[in-house]
Amino acid sequence: MSNHIGDPGHGHSPAAWTAVVIMLVAVTLGTVFYWFDLPVLVWASAALLVVGLIVGWIMAKAGYGVNGAKYSTKEH
Repeated sequence: MSNHIGDPGHGHSPAAWTAVVIMLVAVTLGTVFYWFDLPVLVWASAALLVVGLIVGWIMAKAGYGVNGAKYSTKEH
């Protein structure tokens, strides 16, 4: 299957994967901490969620995003 013209790649980049993994860990930890009624750690998990977003943005600006200079698309 070939990519269509203008296909953004759907975020298959190191920046996107890193951001998503960090945010998934944050949501998972936040859920566990909520279950055990640990509000300080729930808020720490919320902060980690924001960190994941920032890390993804920084990596994209550093060239590891979909159209970045340090990223090359791979055929599936």
